[in-house]
Amino acid sequence: MDFRSIIDMIYDWTLKLSILAWAMVGLSWVIGWMLRGAPIPILKIKRFGHSLIEDAVLAALWLALGSTVFFLISSITKNLTPPTVINVTAPVSVQ
Repeated sequence: MDFRSIIDMIYDWTLKLSILAWAMVGLSWVIGWMLRGAPIPILKIKRFGHSLIEDAVLAALWLALGSTVFFLISSITKNLTPPTVINVTAPVSVQ
């Protein structure tokens, strides 16, 4: 496994995890607004919905910052790594 394939593998894993994290942020934000706006008289549930909304906003902030930093680092490493040279020789036949 060469250096370039390791970089690509880490990039793919990070992309998949970022997509999953954004989906979880969106889900918690929607659930938070559903609980906060629900017509139920229990105040603890409404407070829990409000805390879910706050946590989703903070998670979105940190996820955006982390994704930006990782994208910059990965694009710099992809541009700085030399191209891979593969030397192929013809097989030697034994006589």
